[in-house]
Amino acid sequence: MFDHAYGSYMKYAYPADELMPLSCRGRVRGLEPNRGDIDDSLGKFSLTLIDTLDTLVVLNKLDEFEDAVRRTLRDVRLDNDVVVSVFETNIRVLGGLLGAHTMADMLRQRGERMQWYRDELLHMAKELGHRLLPAFNTTSGLPYPRVNLRYGVLNPLSRTGTESDTCTACAGTMILEFAALSRLSGEAVFEENARKALDVLWEKRQRGSDLVGTVINIHNGDWVRRDSGVGAGIDSYYEYLMKAYVLLGDNVYLERFNTHYRAIMKYISQPPLLLNVHMHNPTVSVRSWMDSLLAFFPGLQVLRGDLKPAIETHEMLYQVTKQHKFLPEAFTTEFRVHWGQHPLRPEFAESTYYLYKATGDPYYLRVGQSIVEKLNAHARVPCGFAAVQDVRTGAHEDRMDSFFLAEMFKYLYLLFSEKNQLHFDIDDYIFTTEAHLLPVSLSTSQPPCRGNNTVRLSQLPTEDLFTYSCPSTQTLFPNNPSFPLCVTDESVCVCRGVELPLHDHGMEPVEFLRSMGISLTPLSVYRVKLVAEVTQTTEEEEVEPLLVQLISPPFLGRTVLTAGPAKFGMDLTKQEHGVSSIVKTSPYTACGPIENAEELSGHIALALRGDCMFAAKARRLQEAGAIGVIFIDHREGSNSAETPLFQMVGDGGSTADITIPLVFLFSQEGALLTSALEDHSNVDVLMLPKERRLGKTTGKRGGLCRARSLVTLLPTGDQGSINASIILFSHLPVVLEEEEYKQQGDSCLTPGDEHMPCSYGQTAASPPSHRPGLPSTDPWSVSRGTLLCQRGPCCTLWTDSRGDLSSVTVNPTDSLTTPSKT
Repeated sequence: MFDHAYGSYMKYAYPADELMPLSCRGRVRGLEPNRGDIDDSLGKFSLTLIDTLDTLVVLNKLDEFEDAVRRTLRDVRLDNDVVVSVFETNIRVLGGLLGAHTMADMLRQRGERMQWYRDELLHMAKELGHRLLPAFNTTSGLPYPRVNLRYGVLNPLSRTGTESDTCTACAGTMILEFAALSRLSGEAVFEENARKALDVLWEKRQRGSDLVGTVINIHNGDWVRRDSGVGAGIDSYYEYLMKAYVLLGDNVYLERFNTHYRAIMKYISQPPLLLNVHMHNPTVSVRSWMDSLLAFFPGLQVLRGDLKPAIETHEMLYQVTKQHKFLPEAFTTEFRVHWGQHPLRPEFAESTYYLYKATGDPYYLRVGQSIVEKLNAHARVPCGFAAVQDVRTGAHEDRMDSFFLAEMFKYLYLLFSEKNQLHFDIDDYIFTTEAHLLPVSLSTSQPPCRGNNTVRLSQLPTEDLFTYSCPSTQTLFPNNPSFPLCVTDESVCVCRGVELPLHDHGMEPVEFLRSMGISLTPLSVYRVKLVAEVTQTTEEEEVEPLLVQLISPPFLGRTVLTAGPAKFGMDLTKQEHGVSSIVKTSPYTACGPIENAEELSGHIALALRGDCMFAAKARRLQEAGAIGVIFIDHREGSNSAETPLFQMVGDGGSTADITIPLVFLFSQEGALLTSALEDHSNVDVLMLPKERRLGKTTGKRGGLCRARSLVTLLPTGDQGSINASIILFSHLPVVLEEEEYKQQGDSCLTPGDEHMPCSYGQTAASPPSHRPGLPSTDPWSVSRGTLLCQRGPCCTLWTDSRGDLSSVTVNPTDSLTTPSKT
């Protein structure tokens, strides 16, 4: 496979930067249609060749390596007048040159090959390093995202330098290459600049959560995008903190990584998912999908020694690849495609390699086999391998990025190889984020930069068992060598279960156990079964959706929200609840003393999910006098269209004392409800099963009621009884669904059967002259200012002086002439 890809590049594309595998020619920047930021990787420096150099040595292609080095020295120029990405040029070109120099120097020292080599690749790397340094000329020390290889940044000819923002990964993924260049060349300036950028990111972290954002201003250090995750925009920042410790032996990098890692596992990791959160409010997820770049993270967890979550997340990713052949560029928590592209990214193969080397589980060889088979079946084309434009259709894109040769084949070859089959000891090297090889001996060749000050290890929690460990299943799990199989095959794990409630407060499991007075002995294995607040039902136990229907004007039943049920409280499928107005709980999470109990009494409470259990909230609100609760999801962006409904369950104990009805709305539906409450002082709702949705049934008087006819329930009297006035529409479906109403252009039917502009809140020119209960002779009626229907066989509404809807009147031409009461 490598021969086919590399051979196609050399035959059809070299000396261009990339191969266009469908066109069978090279991609030269400026000669092909501009692709935006993607083209920032191309610098007219034979990118794919340089990125592939050390892969040739890993695959024992030493003749090809020697030839490729000669070509590089002969053909590649680095002083081109072209604007390139600082980040991409660093990891691909500078890293490629350093990795190739490391391999060439190793072969030369063995006396077998490369005896003619005189560190030319290192000299090229140093030249490129100096061409990248102008990017660091900012007040903060964070680098500009782009630089002109010939003119730098601020030169009038540079065509760059106007940018103000960069991604966290872009600024924080320089230390390995720059520090290696400093220690190999003796020029400290490179490591010092990369170190300063890391210092800024560390100082700018959110102190409350220890998380960083995605985009930062390079001049003042302010966060531009505050969402935090481990995928695109941040990924390799975390990777380089951990690997900088391994490569350079500097404890400061490890301390910072461990601080971030604890925050990641506390807020971002929702096993097996890794979801982006607000860095300043980390209990709130900002999206319901993940991007494929986070697939590297299980490999990083293996490097740290934290195997269990690595196995879980990797297994989740593997299930996605089974469903879609490849990892889509972005996918939802239900494994649906969010963005369908797959540019042959290697991160999943990378994590598969790490997990196999850490566990020795042949399961990961089978995962690697599936990667190989799918690449050959769905990406191989006559002139190389083509990126997949959409995993749903299998359509190709005329693109083969250099990282495909630099990383994919390196990790796959190492996955299936034994140590003695390699030309060198792979454990003497560490992989950069582009899988270039740098020697760990650099940690002893030169002391670290001055000024490395941060929290000392003595201040860190002593129970962090993985602080200085390398992954070893024998060390971590001496009595359970089959531990890795627990996730992929539950049948092999024979463990004693401990059932505990999983509180919705964001605590790590170990913290939660400690809060309950349970301590764990270090290096012992426990299998803890946590009772979650929500249950994922099987196909046989399908969740029956409930509805929250807004019935007060101006909604009048048109706004209907899909809701999830609870396994405790009133069963709305068997018992009617009736209409009531809604009141927002204070505090909104209902996890403390209810401050507005008097206002809540007799109403349905709105409460935000989070901080404590559903059952605890329900009890507290029931005691405050609420007659029902609508819970709203705290994960921003969640909605019933993309997220399967679930049933809320109790806290592990008896919930028989909870008798009020409880429903759950996802974030987007909840936002509609809270917005309605903000816009209107009184909002009445019904909570009911989907099949009992009001206004959905057909009338029995000769089809007088249409599918869109409306039924409103109106509470009257002080005895808790409910009188219901029914509005029937005979032939004209005047009351429209919300979306259809908008499409009609907010128009109302006039007595002459013509439309006229109208709006919610419109008032009548004069009140009706008749009394309630009598047939109306006035063609106009108003309900709380809402213009409804007009003449002919059509119902009208009457309001009294208080604005309360008190009766239904029917045009005398209709056969129904008296109000219908229930």
